[in-house]
Amino acid sequence: MKLHRESKGTITVATILFIVLGALAIYFLEMWSLLIILPLLVIYSLVFWFFRVPDRDILDHRENVIAPVDGKVVMIKEVEEDEFIKGKAIQVSIFMSPLNVHICRYPVSGKVIYKKYHPGKYLVAWHEKSSTENERTTVAVESLTNHKVVFRQIAGYVARRIVFYCNEGDEAKAGHEFGFIKFGSRMDVFLPLDTEIICKIGDITKGGLDVIARMKD
Repeated sequence: MKLHRESKGTITVATILFIVLGALAIYFLEMWSLLIILPLLVIYSLVFWFFRVPDRDILDHRENVIAPVDGKVVMIKEVEEDEFIKGKAIQVSIFMSPLNVHICRYPVSGKVIYKKYHPGKYLVAWHEKSSTENERTTVAVESLTNHKVVFRQIAGYVARRIVFYCNEGDEAKAGHEFGFIKFGSRMDVFLPLDTEIICKIGDITKGGLDVIARMKD
C-alpha cells in the first residue's frame, strides 16, 4: 500500500507514541498491557489507512465533472458564489469521513486561473456556513468547455490542515491530485447553472472515477 507524502510527520509522531505508550503499558501492567496495546494498535493502523493512496485508472475528460474526493454527496443546490464567480452557481458538496481517502482532485480539466487560502473557524464540515466561515482554500479553473468552475477545500471540526499544490497558470487534469486534507472535511464544487447534475444527495463517490455532472460544450 502506497502512503501519501503528507503522512510522514503524522506517522513519525504516531510511531513514537505507540512505542512509548506500549513500553509503559508493558512495564506497569505486565500481562494486562494488552488492554492498552491492542486499542493502540488499532489506532496506529487507522493512521496508515487514512494516508493510503489507491491505484486508480484516471481517464481524460472534457465535458465531465469528476468527483474530486471520496465521500458522500450531502448538498446539491443553487447558491450565490461571491468570491470568484460573483453570481449564481450550482453547489455540489461532498463530505469526507476520517475513513475516506483524503486526496483532493481536480473536478475538471483546463487551466488554473485563481487560488486563495482563507483562515477561519472549524465548524463541523456538514454545516452549511462552513463553506464561507471555516478555514478553506478556493481554486478556480477555466475548463476546456470555456466555463469557470470553482472548488473549495473546507476544514472540519477534526481537520486542521489543508494543503494544495496548484498555482495559477497550472494545467488542471480532471481526476488528478491538487491537494490533501487531514482527518475529515468537505469539498464544494460550484458549477454553471446549465450544468447537467448526474449525482444525487446520498451518493457515495470515488474521487477521480465517478462522474457527478456534465457541462455543455
